[in-house]
Amino acid sequence: MIEPTRIEVHPGCEAVVEFDPDLTFECVPDCTWCCHHGVLLYGKDLHELAQRESLNDPVKQLRGRDFVRREEKDRDDHVDVDDHACYFLRDDGLCALHAEHEWKPTRCSVFPLEVHVEHGDIHVSIREEAHSHCDGLDVSERRLIDHLDAFLPRLLWELDDPTTKIEL
Repeated sequence: MIEPTRIEVHPGCEAVVEFDPDLTFECVPDCTWCCHHGVLLYGKDLHELAQRESLNDPVKQLRGRDFVRREEKDRDDHVDVDDHACYFLRDDGLCALHAEHEWKPTRCSVFPLEVHVEHGDIHVSIREEAHSHCDGLDVSERRLIDHLDAFLPRLLWELDDPTTKIEL
């Protein structure tokens, strides 16, 4: 059992870390597991996306929330079991938003982490599914705990509910 550790991620913004502090992560080529999930867009993310792309095709609303839609992809790789992936996932396996605009929505930054709130504190763990689907875990020297600010945008502390895994 890993002992939870409180870490200051941004000045004045703490998170309770619930994963092995020695765990490393680095995105690896051809692993697009994170792109198979619906991307919830927080208000600030929606505004940022609108400054970069038209919102007409990629964004849909579900239960009063804005999401980047998933669409059917022609390739056998880079897709989920239903042959769908994020609208912005290009044929080369790269994210158009990240590659062309050097930006990604908050929810995309968080992968492979999961955020939930407990007793008013933000808790951070590794998504359970990541251990079997994310090829970037434990393949580099880049310890997650040393780079939490890259995975947990300050915006999470401004939200009423920053929970990142939501069942629809």
